[in-house]
Amino acid sequence: MNRRQFLSIAGAFAGCAGSLEEACAIAHSDASSSIRSLVLVDLDGGNDGLNTVIPVADPRYRALRPNLAISKDRALTLDERTALHPSLSPLMSVWRANDLAIVQGVGYDAPNRSHYRSRQIWDTASHADEYRADGWLDRVNVVTEVKTFKAASDAIARPASHRVNVIRLALYGFDTHENQARRHAACLAQLAEGLASLRASSIASGTWNRTLVMTRSEFGRAARENAACGTEHGAASAHFMMGGRVRGGLFGTPPRLDRLDADGGLPVGIDFRRLYATVLDACSQGDSASILGARFEPLPIVRV
Repeated sequence: MNRRQFLSIAGAFAGCAGSLEEACAIAHSDASSSIRSLVLVDLDGGNDGLNTVIPVADPRYRALRPNLAISKDRALTLDERTALHPSLSPLMSVWRANDLAIVQGVGYDAPNRSHYRSRQIWDTASHADEYRADGWLDRVNVVTEVKTFKAASDAIARPASHRVNVIRLALYGFDTHENQARRHAACLAQLAEGLASLRASSIASGTWNRTLVMTRSEFGRAARENAACGTEHGAASAHFMMGGRVRGGLFGTPPRLDRLDADGGLPVGIDFRRLYATVLDACSQGDSASILGARFEPLPIVRV
């Protein structure tokens, strides 16, 4: 999906979500406390979390990445230890408004470096050695997945208190094995502009408090740059959650560059299914354990 398509879908989503929320509020005012629209943004190819959310105070970061490291004077400061890639500047106003949560160290045990297999694990919410055919959203009977806006119109025509619109968007180009600096900067700029546009449109339509946005990516990248000024497939990464009821801030575990795995990947501190449990709770989708196959503690990100 290119930049223009992303921005177009973001704006159209905000408009249709407003109409749906209005209809649901009229018919079922008691359901107004939960999230009604969920936007899942897949960063396809494996986003480099280390250059997305940067440990600027750790000297090992620059030692591992003599060419790819983002200098402290270019990075966007979040706190004394952490900064964002400069291409994410459209999200700084979201951060300052406390509408952006950044979860570091997200992944799963025994990470698989295959794009296909790791996407399958994320889609099914399964263990690395478990094979399932059904996606985690398939187990939520009350979720309506919206991929076209005709579909959104149909949902508006049949409002129900238990229905949540789910929009899946995919941004491509994150598999940065070579010449990463330019390619990754362009991908992150596209992401930031799209998310900022979605937020602005949702605020204008009055739906931001009922909207939750979450990024996903099959894995992060290796901590050490390669000979082609890129990075290989890694393990844990950082992910974003946005919304009018999000508690902004840093969550999870900062990258431990002294505890890389055997293939140079960042250690996992937050199981990715805790993000799903957080989303399911926010959308009032019953017992997340029955959907995810086990109990995963939600993160304290979304205000109820």
